[in-house]
Amino acid sequence: MVKKLVVKKLKSVGKDSQLSATIRDSAQQIWLAGLGAFAKAQEEGTRVFDALIREGEAIQKKTRKVTEDKVTEMAAKATGTWDKLEQVFENRVARSLNSLGVPTKDDVAQLAKRVAELKAEVEKLNRGAAKASKPATAAKPVRRAVPKAAPKAAPKAAS
Repeated sequence: MVKKLVVKKLKSVGKDSQLSATIRDSAQQIWLAGLGAFAKAQEEGTRVFDALIREGEAIQKKTRKVTEDKVTEMAAKATGTWDKLEQVFENRVARSLNSLGVPTKDDVAQLAKRVAELKAEVEKLNRGAAKASKPATAAKPVRRAVPKAAPKAAPKAAS
């Protein structure tokens, strides 16, 4: 029986050493694959790095353009909103001033136009009156003869 145990142990040791050799070979291959990957990364690392930089620059340009477009769009919306707010404010102020009886810009403009029209009419009338009141220089004034009156008779005395 001892002999059987020794044979079994020898067989198992043989199997263990074969397993150990396989493990060692696998570990050696993994180590070599790692070294190969490291060497490959060193060779292609610069090329890959440069390609990544180019791709990053392209993405940055696209992102910058999209951002600028969005900023322009938002500025346009803000301007439109600001204009609407300004119009609402102007309308409210105009209504308040109107309720207080303050004339609007249009009212003042119409009044100024009417004053100009009236001024033109007055000047026209003044020119016409000035022409009518000027004496003619060619014609001499006519003198009228005053008829002599007959002497008045003295009143009769009452007898």
